[in-house]
Formats: sequence, structure tokens, C-alpha cells
Amino acid sequence: MSQPKKQLKKMPRPLLWLWARFARYWHANWWNKVVTTGVVVAALCVGGMYSVAVWYQHSQKGKPSTLGVTFIADYASYLGVDAHQNYTAILDDLHVKHLRLVSYWSDIEPVQGTYNFDELDWEMAQAQTHGAKVTLAVGLRQPRWPECHAPSWADTSKAGNTWEPQLNAYITAVVDRYKNNPALESYQLENEFYLNAFGQCNNFDRTRLATELALVKKLDPSRPVIMSRSNNYAGFSLKQPLPDVVGISIYRHVWSGPIRHYLTYPFPSWYYAFLAGAEKILTGKPSIVHELQAEPWPPDGQGILNTSLAEQNKTFNAQTLKSTVHFGQQTGVKDVDLWGAEYWYYRAQVLHDPSVWNAARQVFAEQSNQ
Repeated sequence: MSQPKKQLKKMPRPLLWLWARFARYWHANWWNKVVTTGVVVAALCVGGMYSVAVWYQHSQKGKPSTLGVTFIADYASYLGVDAHQNYTAILDDLHVKHLRLVSYWSDIEPVQGTYNFDELDWEMAQAQTHGAKVTLAVGLRQPRWPECHAPSWADTSKAGNTWEPQLNAYITAVVDRYKNNPALESYQLENEFYLNAFGQCNNFDRTRLATELALVKKLDPSRPVIMSRSNNYAGFSLKQPLPDVVGISIYRHVWSGPIRHYLTYPFPSWYYAFLAGAEKILTGKPSIVHELQAEPWPPDGQGILNTSLAEQNKTFNAQTLKSTVHFGQQTGVKDVDLWGAEYWYYRAQVLHDPSVWNAARQVFAEQSNQ
């Protein structure tokens, strides 16, 4: 008797039965071989991803964490609340200690060559007074619709040489103004730069991004520059230009146009741990969650002002905020900025429902006690 047959004889009867069934399935036809191979490869891939995620989560244990918010005065005003009251409530009531602020080109330079820093000066001063740290978004593409915030006098649909020098001049003005501010911790350059399926943007030139990164690093070499990938994107930042820190955005409860229904992405928290861990292994770059969804996603691109509270609750409420923060913590990523602080205040002040604001107060209190 051959050696393989002797080994089969020694197998327990249940395993021997399974082996025989598998052998018959494998040899039945070529399609069975394809399916089996696909299942095995998929299992190995998922197992590898999970292993990287567990390694990353373990490597992050014991490290200090931050929980912050993005604040955009323009959006607060759009919602009909006083932007300054909204901002000071974030600092005084929620006691937020990390902020992602914006420097829209359209706001800073509404008239070519004339800069208006009044709003951003005030925001930075308030952050400094309250001992909060700031990530400052710079560049053409920054958070919130229409994503690319060019002033009316700059036509970014034309050749780059007609407007990129002016864009670089604006970036220079912003960095030079705030690089000595002790509240400034980092920059975010060009929010989700390569996401061409969303927003009113025309230019996705990698060379321009590299030029802007080099410019910011030259003007302020002491602070890290964050560049971000789009929601749930499984790729990695491998090509130049490479940032100092990679930003991950996480949106879980959304409206899906193709299926005409709300959708909760099935990705578990360890998936994002895998993204951060693989980035660390492949490039040595740390990751942050720079945008964790903490506001509703209305259907069909409908504005929040035209969406009933009952409809808003289908994708976000006070309990969702708490579970979302918990989800973000489960990823193992230690620096997380929540997306929607203006909405929380709007919901409390305009819709007279303080439940989300109160939940935010609770989660930030818990964060400060860690």
C-alpha cells in the first residue's frame, strides 16, 4: 500500500468521509475546481487582512487617543445657526480639544489679491484660548460641497497655468499667516483629492498635488501634512506625493441612488484597522480617521434643511452617534475627527431636539476621562 493511502487509513472516519466527498466534488468538473480555488483564495485574503488588522489594533493599545470634530462656519450659517455661537459651544460645552478647520480659497480671497482672514483668525484665536489643537485644511479641495472652493474669478476648468499660480499664492498666504500659531498642529492638503465621482471639481493632476505638498513643506517643515483617501476606498497611498499622515474617511449609513434605499456598509471595524495597518507596513505612514460620519445622509442629494427629522433619524440619531464613536474606537486608530458638529447644534437650536448634542457632550466627557 502506498504511503498516502496508509495516511488516509489513519484519518478519523468523519474526516475520511469529508475527504472523500471533497475528492468527488473536486474531480466532478472543471467548474468545481474554479469555485473551490476561488473560495480558498478569498479565505486566505480575508484571513491575511484580518491578521494585519489584529496586529495593528494590538500595536495601538495603550497609546493616547484624541476625539475631535470638523467645524465649517459656512455650513453652520447655511443651517441657520450663529456660526460663532456654534463654535464656542463646541469649545465651551462639549470641551472639544481637536478641531479640523477649513480655509476656503473662495472665502480667503474673494477678490483677487485681497485676502480676508477675519473669520479664520477668530477661529484660530478661540482654539488657542481654549487649549485646542487644529488641523487646518488648505488647497482647492476642502471638506463640504461643492468640494472644490475656487473663488468666482478663478476658472479651474481652464489650463492649470491660468490659475495654479494664484492657488499657490493663496496657500502661501494661509500657511505664512498661521505657521507660528501654537494652536496649529497639522495641515490637511486637498481633501480626498482623487475622488472624481463626487463634487464640482475639474482638476485631478498628481503633479499639482506634488507641487502643493512641496510648497507647504517648504513654508512650514515643522508640521505634518495629512492627505486623505475617499470613503471605504481599499487602496493605499503608495505613489508620490506621499503625505506624512494618511486620512481615512468612514461613512456607514448612506442613501444609495442605484438601489433607491438606505444602505449600511457591511465593513466591520477591523476592515479600517487593516487599511491603517497595511499602510503602516507598506509605507511606514500613520493613519487617522479624519472624517467619521456623525450626521444624517438625506436621500437623493436632498438638502438637510428640506429633510424631516423623522427622515434624518433613519440614518442618524443620538444612539447612532454613540455607536459610531464606539465603532471608530474599535478600529484601533487613535486620532478620530467626527463629521457633523454643526448639525448637532442645528438640531438642538432650530429643530429643538437636543438629544444628539447631549449625546455628544457625553462622549466627549468620556473621552476626557480616559
